[in-house]
Amino acid sequence: QVQLAESGGGLVQPGGSLRLSCVISTTIFSPYFVDWWRQAPGKQRELVASMNAAGRTNYADSVKGRFAISRDNAKNTVYLQMDSLKPEDTAVYYCRVHSTLVPGLDYWGQGTQVTVSS
Repeated sequence: QVQLAESGGGLVQPGGSLRLSCVISTTIFSPYFVDWWRQAPGKQRELVASMNAAGRTNYADSVKGRFAISRDNAKNTVYLQMDSLKPEDTAVYYCRVHSTLVPGLDYWGQGTQVTVSS
């Protein structure tokens, strides 16, 4: 019913920038969170950025000041702007939509690879 289509990953040099996109296939009429997560090989998946229905954002300390989550409601799209990228940012990045109001509302994208290397 709900599908998330991610794009924007790729190879960038340290200090470079990248913007990830997550298109939500269906308009959701209840309040929900949208998150960006990442997982590097051999490491646990970690929450990078989150935005609630009111627009309040939260960031992992490791990306604070460098990453920004945003959304375009008209396009049903969520973005993650990544600046000043570091090699340790290399990971597969996942978009997630979920709700605390509706327990069954929890959807993940397929992931997009971000590689930061010179």
